[in-house]
Amino acid sequence: MIEPVHAAILGAVEGLTEFLPVSSTGHLILASYLLGIHGDAVNAFEIVIQAGALLAVVGLYRRRVRQLLRGLMGQDIVGWSLFINLLISFLPAALMGLLFHETIKSRLFSAWPVMIALAAGGLLMIGVDYWAKRREDLPPDRTIDTLSPLEALIIGLAQCLSLWPGTSRAMVTIMAGFLCGLPPAAAAEYSFLLALPTLGAAVALNLVTDGAVLWEHARGLPLVLGLATSAIVASLAVRGFTQYLGRHGLGLFGWYRLGLAAAVWFFLLRSGG
Repeated sequence: MIEPVHAAILGAVEGLTEFLPVSSTGHLILASYLLGIHGDAVNAFEIVIQAGALLAVVGLYRRRVRQLLRGLMGQDIVGWSLFINLLISFLPAALMGLLFHETIKSRLFSAWPVMIALAAGGLLMIGVDYWAKRREDLPPDRTIDTLSPLEALIIGLAQCLSLWPGTSRAMVTIMAGFLCGLPPAAAAEYSFLLALPTLGAAVALNLVTDGAVLWEHARGLPLVLGLATSAIVASLAVRGFTQYLGRHGLGLFGWYRLGLAAAVWFFLLRSGG
């Protein structure tokens, strides 16, 4: 049984890290390891509480969500184009996730693969941040409304890398947005909106495959606490991150990832894990 205190801690970790380029999955795996809880129920719980973080995005970007809904009803051409781009970006990782779901869960949901991904992602992020700050042809006022289907596909292909726990979906999609010419705020906005179908599908899949186990071990208060904590913390994290990103870029998060990877490596060597 997942205890309420564990649920609240995991919810806070999920909300804080889901939309930051530091890997929420990696942090949840490490948090579960430190809390001494594991198993299919914990894995399912860590994914389902992403629904709380999604509620935060829906609330913060409700204007865009309404635009997408109007586009689906044929009332907003810009909303329809954005919907098509998000669909293009969503499909590559969705297909790979369906094909390799069990392999990923059995081989990569542990501390060592997470440590490797944290380090590799940190180095990549520092390099991309250095390049983006010195690129002079980025239009500062470009929005996600100008994103082409090809650029949406590039972001979608990059998102496939996030299937490796510790990589960070936010990191690879924001960096791909940079490479496609989006300024920081627009790249972050597109990454957050792309989370709606991506994480929504992951939550739905886990409810189908592990719903019974989850309900047995985390029904009632733990599940409510996890979802509520995730939503509240994610809302605060998104606001702070978008302001920071526009002023300072991604470099600090790259160094954080390298420091965390080094700490995990040291801990694993000491513990023999």
